[in-house]
Amino acid sequence: MELKIYKIDGTTSDDTVNLPDDVFGVEPNTHLLYQAVRTYLSNKRQGTHKTKERNEISGGGKKPFRQKGTGRARQGTSRSPINIGGGRIFGPKPHKYYLSMPKKAARIARKSALSLKAKENEIMIIQDFSFETPKTRDLFGILRSLKLDETKTLLLLSEKNDPVYKSGRNIPKLNVMISDKAATYDLLNNKILLIQKSAIAPLCKSLIS
Repeated sequence: MELKIYKIDGTTSDDTVNLPDDVFGVEPNTHLLYQAVRTYLSNKRQGTHKTKERNEISGGGKKPFRQKGTGRARQGTSRSPINIGGGRIFGPKPHKYYLSMPKKAARIARKSALSLKAKENEIMIIQDFSFETPKTRDLFGILRSLKLDETKTLLLLSEKNDPVYKSGRNIPKLNVMISDKAATYDLLNNKILLIQKSAIAPLCKSLIS
């Protein structure tokens, strides 16, 4: 697939880039996409939810009322689950939600996500740029020139770049990541993939090697 390279002013340059078909042109595997997204979201869960059971509620040691003669059902404690303030029956307990995928399957899922984006024309290539100091206004100006200021966008960089990352973290609809670190969920959870030209090589290398 051949794409034009955009300049930071929003115009297209004379250069083009060829995206390898073995990364951006495979048949998307929807089941592996589902598994990858499910695994990602599951592993982000803390699993710290907890409610107290009957034996963890304080108080209730005294019988609330006598056994007979009241016309009520007998009770031995006020902390019974049927009472307000009592313990909860079969409540949630802390546990891990960790899931894993085979490396090969995860790699196919990422290829499927990229190919799906390419198929739907949701990939844009931009020339490399950086800032000496974080400048949110400058980065937002680049997005505006590309008509992406109102579009949920993922900007992929070739390597760690603190000025660009810090410039983008205050822009609501923009995420900035290193290309070979982006998970399947990150690639799908946006409308446009904005990829710096130098970020294509490490992205492809991480999926082919």
